[in-house]
Amino acid sequence: MERTPILAILLFTLLHLAWMPSQLSAQPDLERISLVERGDGYGYVMRFHLTAAVDSFKVSQPEPELIQMMIYSPTLTANDFLEPDRFSNIRNVEYHKNPSGFGIDIFLEENIFLKANAYPDANRRHLLLNMEWSDATEINRLADASEFILWHNYMDELSVIDYEFYEGSNDELIRLRNGYEFNVIVIDAGHGGHDPGAINRSLGLRESDIALAVALKVGAYIEEHMPDVEVIYTRTDDTFVDLDERGLIATRAKGDLFVSIHANSARNAQAHGTEIYFLGMARSQSALEVMKRENSVVNLENGGGPMQLSDQELLIYEMANAGNIAISERIASMIDDQFRTRAQRRSRGVKQAGLMALWHASTPGVLIELGFISNPTEARYMASEYGQTILASAIFRAIRDFKEEYDRSIRRENRASNE
Repeated sequence: MERTPILAILLFTLLHLAWMPSQLSAQPDLERISLVERGDGYGYVMRFHLTAAVDSFKVSQPEPELIQMMIYSPTLTANDFLEPDRFSNIRNVEYHKNPSGFGIDIFLEENIFLKANAYPDANRRHLLLNMEWSDATEINRLADASEFILWHNYMDELSVIDYEFYEGSNDELIRLRNGYEFNVIVIDAGHGGHDPGAINRSLGLRESDIALAVALKVGAYIEEHMPDVEVIYTRTDDTFVDLDERGLIATRAKGDLFVSIHANSARNAQAHGTEIYFLGMARSQSALEVMKRENSVVNLENGGGPMQLSDQELLIYEMANAGNIAISERIASMIDDQFRTRAQRRSRGVKQAGLMALWHASTPGVLIELGFISNPTEARYMASEYGQTILASAIFRAIRDFKEEYDRSIRRENRASNE
């Protein structure tokens, strides 16, 4: 009789263990995303084929041509899922795996109006994103009431890497402006006024407008989150500033960093991705092309041919400004890393080129090509509030991380000298 309670407990335990696997779902895995037309012909359905239920999800439509969806599940894996076939009305799809789950951006073609909502299917595992035909009035109303899902908000903070700065003749650390703090940043929006830069005529977009919008956002982020840093702009509206004057603004302000923001262009309309340049001898064909295009602004200033820096001039510069080059390269690599890991943009690398905009700035400097305005998809992205927010945030984070890294290095050196 005494064994009965023990047997009952053992039986209950076995039944409980047998029940647990069906109740405690395994970590969800995204196996596939499929996209089909609705059976009634009134839009599309995107299915997320998941092996287990996720925690939650949300859908946002902050612009008429952008549908965003975030799936919340920290244990979700999405390493080898099959992508959906594309339909003519959807021009691009981008994915954002992050520590909080998985996100997706669906970019619609121009004048395609689809209203989106999501729900689990009958098995409670798969998620369905329903995109139903609508009209411009309703979609614009939805966009006005929606907020962007900013993917960088879901990313873990990057660990700051201690960088081995260029070692000068006697200094372990190359200091900015003879050891002063990193506290003056000059932001240059490329082109402007009667120089629009590269143009996408079919979309009516100008490089000068995109560069200015992103430059102002970068400056605003710095002013808000780095109040001890002074921000100086080479222009804050659609005015023309001479190429040599841009760098001289940084020199006169005793700037610690000069950041020139541009948009790229190419004959190949499919070319895409970001590029970051620092001053030096061009070592690739793409760098030579960018150098020629950006330096051709001299044509607008004096009516002459485009001014090019000779290899000898650049070699002398590299020898005389090794510290600035080392710091410029470090900052360029940090911006590139932010573009790749946070902004989820395709990187075309960090490069050197003899750029006049950087030549006249006696300070570390980088020239950023945000993307290709000649590529319709990238042009729309760079012109959108969403794209500009993502790009500006990535540039700001790189600057902030560099300042924190630099300030720590200064403190370490000061402590060592006092010991």
